[in-house]
Amino acid sequence: MTQFSVPTREEVSANNQAIFDNLQKGLGFVPNLYATYAYSDTALGDYLALQNRKSSLKAKEREVINLVVSQVNDCRYCQSAHTALGKMNGFTEEQILEIRSGAASFDEKLDALAKFVKNITVNRSKPDAKVAENFFAAGYTKENLVDVIIVIGDKIISNFIHGVTQIPIDFPLAPELETETV
Repeated sequence: MTQFSVPTREEVSANNQAIFDNLQKGLGFVPNLYATYAYSDTALGDYLALQNRKSSLKAKEREVINLVVSQVNDCRYCQSAHTALGKMNGFTEEQILEIRSGAASFDEKLDALAKFVKNITVNRSKPDAKVAENFFAAGYTKENLVDVIIVIGDKIISNFIHGVTQIPIDFPLAPELETETV
């Protein structure tokens, strides 16, 4: 299989160099996965626009989606990145592990979200009716549904890029779940 290395600033287009510079200023580094998007002249900018779009979902809700989808798709890079981001958004290590398993017993609304996201991802876009009903009963709207699916798609893109490239993980490695429930 083709081996991938993380492109350096000097190896990417001028357009991507500017994005690298902004990431360096904002985050203090260019995450390896973002750098890998820069193999394409337009993909990094497009992906960041998708990821940073306005949404009806709160940051914590987006992290629930990111953690669940990354677990279902067994993406260690995204599990690790979103464990760090989940902590920055106020989740504990224990809550993050539970979310990755597809539940959030500590919050009824987030629990419905986690269960819905796991179910729709595992079932490849066709959630069980009861899980979807519980999602709406928890207070989510049709607008939220569309935004949830956008975030799922966003995360699947990253999961697939890492799945193919296997570039090094540059975040603290997320722990494995003790019992795999996916």
